[in-house]
Amino acid sequence: ATAPPGPHEDRLLRAVGRLTHVDDPVRIAGWRRLLTVDGSPDDPAAPRLARMLLASLDPPGATDVAGAMAELGRHPQVAAELLELLDVLAGRIDHLDLPLGPGFGPEVPLRVHTRYTRTEVLAALGAGGGLAAPAWREGVRWLPEVPADVLMFTLDKTRGGFSPTTRYRDYAISPDLVHWESQSSTSPDSPTGQRYQQHRRLGSSVLLFGRLSVDDRAFWCLGPATYVSHEGSRPMAITWRLRHPLPGDLFEQFAAAATG
Repeated sequence: ATAPPGPHEDRLLRAVGRLTHVDDPVRIAGWRRLLTVDGSPDDPAAPRLARMLLASLDPPGATDVAGAMAELGRHPQVAAELLELLDVLAGRIDHLDLPLGPGFGPEVPLRVHTRYTRTEVLAALGAGGGLAAPAWREGVRWLPEVPADVLMFTLDKTRGGFSPTTRYRDYAISPDLVHWESQSSTSPDSPTGQRYQQHRRLGSSVLLFGRLSVDDRAFWCLGPATYVSHEGSRPMAITWRLRHPLPGDLFEQFAAAATG
């Protein structure tokens, strides 16, 4: 049996198909509650989990979470499809997810060694207002409200339109060390360069995310990192130490970029 289609059925079902990267029990359980339970569960991360899902679906005409939820309510078949997808995704989890740890409150639903789109990351960190996450095309984002520098990089830069000035050398040195190059305008003495070097003293965090190629919609959350050292200027070649070492399979893939 199927319910009558809503006014934006096809568009929302296509959006459901863009969620197949989800691979952690926090999102899966939180989204199940959102779709099946009346009222807000006693979970400090629930508002951001809701925004992560609804901003990804992007229902037409909705400008906030409440409006997006009301629009989803007009599409019962889309909600049913989401629940079926979540059941499938729960059986595909193949990495142990870990909490971010100190510096991030219980309202932040990100988990280390799981995958997220840019929209999900910004929603999880509370960036912007309303439903839509702020536009983000570059690989770095400073979020003073967290406060945190969010660094996203793509390992294989031979495709995807990377110019010679943006083909930074990013790779894993060891399971807990990552080599990362800043934007070409960043020098050690610049405000951004100083923030990278002094982030612990300043009380801000650094979050690393990486993906293998531009074909990957989502980025692996490598988690919080601390500054170790740097070389050069414009760009700065920084070595970061991960709070949580990479699992063996991810290290193998991220280290391969050093010789690729």
